[in-house]
Amino acid sequence: MKRKTRWQRRLAGLAAALSLLVIWQIATFFLPPFLLPGIPKTAARLVRLAGDPAFYQGIELSLLRLGAGWSIGVLLGAGLGLAAGLSKAFAAYLRSLIAILQSIPPITWAPFLIILFGFGNIPIITVVSIATFFPMALSVMNATEGVSRTHLELARVMGASKWQLLTKVYAPEAMPAFVTGAQVAFGNAWRSLIAGEMVVGASKGLGWSINYAGEVADMAGVLVGIVVIGAVASFIDHVLLEQTKRRLLHWRNTAGGEAA
Repeated sequence: MKRKTRWQRRLAGLAAALSLLVIWQIATFFLPPFLLPGIPKTAARLVRLAGDPAFYQGIELSLLRLGAGWSIGVLLGAGLGLAAGLSKAFAAYLRSLIAILQSIPPITWAPFLIILFGFGNIPIITVVSIATFFPMALSVMNATEGVSRTHLELARVMGASKWQLLTKVYAPEAMPAFVTGAQVAFGNAWRSLIAGEMVVGASKGLGWSINYAGEVADMAGVLVGIVVIGAVASFIDHVLLEQTKRRLLHWRNTAGGEAA
């Protein structure tokens, strides 16, 4: 049954990708080639880029920025989200703070960060961290609020300290929310990474390559960048993060339900 469900998801993903390609090719019949290159021309450009070491260097740099910013946001969000379980006052403060700040798109911090740190990796990584922090903190904080009161009372009766409550009760019960929140936060982090590379003045990266191609009216280059961004994000989200989630939450499968 689980194998059947996985194949259904894979077929659904393949069907979605094929439908986008069909729509793209149909649109080329109504627009001039210089404005919307077809799939063959774009694919030929991608093949040429695949032989250029600079192409992989750009992807690698983007992934390094993503990894740094996403990791910082995940750890900070999870830490504060868990801490909110120990204090209702702090939980109310953190929730109010997030409600105010998450209404501000992360990329709007870019000019402020450029003034503080100058052009380069730090503003981009900071923007990615901000984008990651909010969904991660909310996910873990909601999980801490749902921790079994019985487990907490039993731990207190047995003399557990606040640190032990945090590590032995809150952390294990919040693990599913931690894993799911990290995967959800990846989407925010990825979009903010690409926007940051386009705005902050990066010299390399996926966002920079699209921005540069657009400035020189290289539509094939723009479409190649879009395809690569979508492919890399899909691989990370639906393969790497999904497999990691299944392994970390395998006990939910054996308990009678497949991990969401």
